[in-house]
Amino acid sequence: MTAELPVFLIRFLEIAVLLFVFAIGILILLVGVLYIIDKSQRAQAIRHNFPVIGRFRYYFEDLGEFFRQYFFAMDREELPFNRAERSWAYRAAKNIDNTVAFGSTRDLRPSGTVLFVNCPFPTLTEDAAPTSDVTIGPYTTHPYTTNSIFNISGMSFGAISKPAVLALSNGARMAGCWMNTGEGGLSPYHLEGGADIVFQIGTAKYGVRDAEGNLSNDKLREVAAHEQIKMFELKLSQGAKPGKGGILPGGKVTAEIAQIRGIPAGSDSISPNRHPEIDSVDELLDQIERIRNVTGKPTGFKAVIGAYGWIDNLFDAIKKRGIEHAPDFITVDSADGGTGAAPMSLMDYMGLPIKESLPLVVDRLKTHGLRDRIKIIVSGKLITPAEVAWAFAVGAEFVVSARGFMFSLGCIQALQCNKNTCPTGITTHDKKLQAGLDPTIKAERVKNYAQNMVHEVGVIAHSCGVHEPRQLRRFHARMVRPDGKSVPLNELYPDSNPT
Repeated sequence: MTAELPVFLIRFLEIAVLLFVFAIGILILLVGVLYIIDKSQRAQAIRHNFPVIGRFRYYFEDLGEFFRQYFFAMDREELPFNRAERSWAYRAAKNIDNTVAFGSTRDLRPSGTVLFVNCPFPTLTEDAAPTSDVTIGPYTTHPYTTNSIFNISGMSFGAISKPAVLALSNGARMAGCWMNTGEGGLSPYHLEGGADIVFQIGTAKYGVRDAEGNLSNDKLREVAAHEQIKMFELKLSQGAKPGKGGILPGGKVTAEIAQIRGIPAGSDSISPNRHPEIDSVDELLDQIERIRNVTGKPTGFKAVIGAYGWIDNLFDAIKKRGIEHAPDFITVDSADGGTGAAPMSLMDYMGLPIKESLPLVVDRLKTHGLRDRIKIIVSGKLITPAEVAWAFAVGAEFVVSARGFMFSLGCIQALQCNKNTCPTGITTHDKKLQAGLDPTIKAERVKNYAQNMVHEVGVIAHSCGVHEPRQLRRFHARMVRPDGKSVPLNELYPDSNPT
């Protein structure tokens, strides 16, 4: 005798079947609507010729970046930063073991590969010296003296979120390094951490502009009154977009950001492609002198090097005026620098990379007798110890990094900085996405990253036989040439004063 199904089970199955049929009906209706839409439009040939199915082409194109990053790319294949580089930054930030086993996965054969030459008698740990103090702005009322060699490059509040700024400012204080405000002006969150701060003046003069958008002496004094503000950096250009000003989409311009910048909320923040009042080396020196006189603090400029004849003109003009009128520092940015948003034509093709521009600027300074007067800060894809050590060997006094510190905050290189959809909360103002970025925890990682960087750059320096990173010279490193042989950097970039 066959047992009958309980009534409630029969009813459940009937409802399930009805729901299934209803769902199929909705799906068919949706597919039909999409078919009509795709077949009717003419903007995209794939969707017109292959309605509905053609949509997957665009979906998979978006997913491609994700799959390449996590499943298909080798450890040292990706750009702008490969997995090996990101992994070092993550481990340094978490203060966990950063040693590797078995052998290097770095190919030492490609042209351009940098190799450091170890000394047969390396510096003993007990003989290692702390990083030396460097004074910037000796002719100013308030010179800045620091021993920090690795610092946080410009990232504006607006381009990055409130919790990100808080984490960076607190982490910088704990690590003993400075942070740069970026061109977006000074926020309360920069000050809250207690770190030394470099105030960047972009082409839009955010934070120090009057109602007409011109540089305001009163606003300069107001900013300089903060003891944490140690220097002012006049930005002429930045690595990812030489010849183009800052770009902050209106969706990221909140009421608070608008108030700090002095622009309407919700409107695109587009900076001019240069300072309208600076159209010559003399006008550049005039503006630097004005800022320095008003603030009493060291003032320099940031630029990507492309055409470089103007550098000789600049240094000649300085010698005519007197070395006290020189910029206190020059920040040399690389053509492969980063940004939240830039035209691909500029990001891919404009400017010189740092391996060419840094030695050029350092040598021009020596030729003109200004090397001791003007300090060199360098930025652009320098996120691992070897890259930072290379910069010191070539002649930099300081290295700054933005994306390295973004990795310390948890950046996964999602490439969504310009969309307000950053999944790690770093470059978004979506409160839900920011919730995962705890400023207290991330500040500790910022500190760890900076301190581990200084330690490992020191390890390289000691292996080369010097006592601290600023003693590295060009003969301590070599570069592989197209024939497969390496040559010392001091032969590749002849150094007029190698000592």
